[in-house]
Amino acid sequence: MPYPSAPWILKGDAIQTLHLVNIDQVRPLVPPELSMISIWPGKTLGGVYLSKYGSGSMLEYNELIVAPAVVIYQGKIGVWVSHIYVDNPDSVVGGREIWGLPKELADFSWEEKRVTVRQGDVLLCTLNYNQQGLGWRQRLGAASFSTMGSNLLRFNFEFETRLGLVDSKLEVAADSPFAGIGLNRPFATVGCEQMTLRVDAPTIEN
Repeated sequence: MPYPSAPWILKGDAIQTLHLVNIDQVRPLVPPELSMISIWPGKTLGGVYLSKYGSGSMLEYNELIVAPAVVIYQGKIGVWVSHIYVDNPDSVVGGREIWGLPKELADFSWEEKRVTVRQGDVLLCTLNYNQQGLGWRQRLGAASFSTMGSNLLRFNFEFETRLGLVDSKLEVAADSPFAGIGLNRPFATVGCEQMTLRVDAPTIEN
């Protein structure tokens, strides 16, 4: 097995953008058994998560996660991941075989206050951001849904990090696979520095 068993412990830094997303626009991306949670009339919460996991991680890699909606199933809340990219083949296989996540390979370029993600000749997105200012240590947790075959899965994740607001500009390329979600204008962006993330094994929900 080329990847570690769950839970995965990952350490590094991350940036999370938050967006109001049109429910009707992203309905085709979400399994019909999941109900999207409306946080504003006709809108759900979506986001883009960019991270780099380094020393001390069970696997070292960069990651881009696109979550178009917050959803609920039988009273349990979580996010739905429609697109996910990494630059480590072991992470691709582990993500698919453990969590049923649709991981694909991509190339990441981190420069000062800027990260660019490409898949071959296709530009996926670029995020420009300011350095995080004031922040505070937080321990937070949430859950995500995924599918594997006919099974609906749900898994918990929790992280401890120095959390703070940053200014950002996210640009999703017109030919990016997730261009139709409408993620170019985040209403808030959160920086996660010195993060330790734990991703638990999934449970079958149906």
